[in-house]
Amino acid sequence: MSSNKNGAMENVVKEEAGAVFIDGKSFIGEIDNDFICATLDWWPPTKCDYGTCPWGHASLLNLDLSNTVLLNAIRAFSPLKIRLGGTLQDKLVYGTPDSKQDCVQFRNDSSLMFGFTEGCLPMSRWDELNDFFQKSGAKIIFGLNALAGKTVRRDALTVGDWDSTNAESFIRYTVKKNYTIHGWELGNELCGSGVGTRVSADQYVLDTSKLRNIVENVYESVQQKPLVIAPGGFYDKDWFTTFIAKSSAADVITHHIYNLGPGVDEHLVEKILNPAYLDGEAGTFRGLQSIIRNSGTKANSWVGESGGAYNSGRKGVSNAFVYSFWYLDQLGMSAAYDTTTYCRQTLIGGNYGLLDTTTFEPNPDYYSALLWHKLMGKNALNTSFSGTKKIRAYTHCAKQSKGITILLINLDNSTTVQAKVVFNKTGQANHVSRKTKTIRFYNEITREEYHLTAQNGDLHSQTMLLNGKALSTSSSGDIPPLMPIHVNSTEPITVAPSSIVFVHMPYVVLPACSQN
Repeated sequence: MSSNKNGAMENVVKEEAGAVFIDGKSFIGEIDNDFICATLDWWPPTKCDYGTCPWGHASLLNLDLSNTVLLNAIRAFSPLKIRLGGTLQDKLVYGTPDSKQDCVQFRNDSSLMFGFTEGCLPMSRWDELNDFFQKSGAKIIFGLNALAGKTVRRDALTVGDWDSTNAESFIRYTVKKNYTIHGWELGNELCGSGVGTRVSADQYVLDTSKLRNIVENVYESVQQKPLVIAPGGFYDKDWFTTFIAKSSAADVITHHIYNLGPGVDEHLVEKILNPAYLDGEAGTFRGLQSIIRNSGTKANSWVGESGGAYNSGRKGVSNAFVYSFWYLDQLGMSAAYDTTTYCRQTLIGGNYGLLDTTTFEPNPDYYSALLWHKLMGKNALNTSFSGTKKIRAYTHCAKQSKGITILLINLDNSTTVQAKVVFNKTGQANHVSRKTKTIRFYNEITREEYHLTAQNGDLHSQTMLLNGKALSTSSSGDIPPLMPIHVNSTEPITVAPSSIVFVHMPYVVLPACSQN
């Protein structure tokens, strides 16, 4: 450390060499083209955590659907998957024409499970939402109330069959109105030990089968049938093993991730910047991948909800630049284990939204997600980094070319890394030296680089710089173009301290990227 003329302490930046090793022979994971997904929740403005109430008007029941930035932010993905759901979905009734209940809103009641009364979705609001979704081009996943008709015992186990009457009426209304739903998901965080309450794996098999039958019946004359998705909760090896082995009804197996702990935790940044801590979640992805592979099911796995830090996140962390280290690392890690979709909690709402809850302005993670969507193709390649342990490295076949895109995340705040790219002995590439298996570049070839940093080097900033320029929407609410710099391919990749770099190499053609 040294001090400047003002007496402030400054980091002395050192430089280190390193190498990205890529196996180009075959891919290790495969994702959807629309891998990026975000959530919208039901929490009312009175949802509070740790003395703050960060949800504002971000609920599906009160979100301003006329906001231009919101519309443009979704349209930029073409398409963005959006999962509608969360804790209160299991207390939500649908105000369909044949519903016998009054359509009332959620109210706080600390004596009740989840701290709220039942709430209702009026069909007039459902019509408004679908009009907006159609304009935005979003692909919608709707989380259904899985607790209807059930009884919660004193030990928190919920018993009884799912009463699907209201859900089926809602699905029929949706089909009658020609609203397109990408998937129907059953329940939220009811598997394993559950949150608030739990449902046994055997009962969930029966309930999911009932949903499958409803979807097959209601969509009988519809060519493109929606996915059936379950269970939408935290990974529990025994529970998931039983459910997947016994259920053939689910097209997608969803699980949730909040691996950073509670939003009130003052050590969130330390966790995010600790490679060993980030590595810890690999066990979940590996475990679920193993269960699915061994079961013979054709179902895919998704992360159906992930906000990192639960109870609405933490202001200045989960809505700031530093969170992109965690978020992009999660995207890269999950993709390597065949997670085909990753839903971020939230698109807007709480302290962890891709968009600011009050201003709707994109937070740094929005741009990280959009760059991933733009650059990272379906096939994930086995990638490792030789050098500092503070570099996280991921490679995919490129989305825009026959080449590759590398993602490098530098968790170190005082080291610039000069990284060369090396292909192992199983890899084949254009411009590869057979002697060293490193890329041989011609002078006229350039690569595209996208360097992401925090404004003024402040990891808690809500402003992200792309190649040194601040990203923000225009006065008319347009999402800014994400433009690369072009770098001579003979040069190593420079990864500045506390920065993220996407590197698109269109001229590197690998066998793994021509396999499907």
